[in-house]
Amino acid sequence: MPVRCAIVGASGYTGVELVRLLDAHPNATLTHVSAESAAGKPLSASWSGLLGVDDRLVEPFDVAAIRAAADVVFLGLPHTVSARYAPALLDAGLTVIDLGADFRFRDAATYERAYGIVHPAPELCAQAVYGLVEKNRALLPGARLIAAPGCYPTATALAALPLIEAGLVDWLIADCVSGVSGAGRKPGPRNLYCEVQESVSAYSIAGAHRHRPEIEATLGVPVTFTPHLVPMVRGMVATVHVRPTRPVTLAELRAAYRERYAPHPLITVRDDAPPATADVRGTARAVVHVALDEALGVITAVCVIDNLGKGASGQAVQAMNVALGLPETAGLPRIPLLP
Repeated sequence: MPVRCAIVGASGYTGVELVRLLDAHPNATLTHVSAESAAGKPLSASWSGLLGVDDRLVEPFDVAAIRAAADVVFLGLPHTVSARYAPALLDAGLTVIDLGADFRFRDAATYERAYGIVHPAPELCAQAVYGLVEKNRALLPGARLIAAPGCYPTATALAALPLIEAGLVDWLIADCVSGVSGAGRKPGPRNLYCEVQESVSAYSIAGAHRHRPEIEATLGVPVTFTPHLVPMVRGMVATVHVRPTRPVTLAELRAAYRERYAPHPLITVRDDAPPATADVRGTARAVVHVALDEALGVITAVCVIDNLGKGASGQAVQAMNVALGLPETAGLPRIPLLP
């Protein structure tokens, strides 16, 4: 019997990406969608591309209705909203997968420092499993509350984890770029065509970005993190620079990356050249590359993901698959949208 899934927040980018992924999932079915801004209207009224494909009615948020319809609920909601909804959904016996930031930290104090707001459900923080499968695979089976990692932390972690685990890192620099969909669907200066087309900008620099504490919590080392917005819809590149704690060869680095990611079907290690965002567009995959500047003794590692795929909805479905004992790649596209 397929796993019954609900989406709360189906009118946003991560929500509609979940609709797309679950539609193709052989072991799951989408049985309920809700969005306060679109309640009472067909889902296709929010997304014209779904007209004639998925015209189901969008419901208001209602725990009883979700409990009756679903086994798993994905929350694609703004910060603090997920934390207000999650306790009742967990009490109803549902598995909750939050695509927001509310449960990404083990303690509420770190969250409150990063986001500048009081956590609505601090008692749940320690119960949540951080859903980066490539790091926390063993913790996911049977998990009831899963926090899908942020896009920048995902790409940065996948670029750096083999170096961290080899003891080569005291601190690192992460320069990252993101497509505009990472800013969400609500209109603003960071996603208006005339503001972003033919322009690249750094933002939230010098420790101001909320993902920096998440990256540091995931990797366990200090991070200098600089994000950039680039004029494309989907895609993310994390470029990590490390001065290693001991001498290392390129052959050793490549071997470490291949060994680290060999068990993980959604990670590809590329030796010949750095990957491009087009290599993963529309997928839940990541492609990583490592290089060594022998003259300076600096390691550079690159990871590309689709910020809506491995950086959000695809990662959430991957975590669900592992948590429920389903095939890890079920419902997850691995061939990118080409050209």
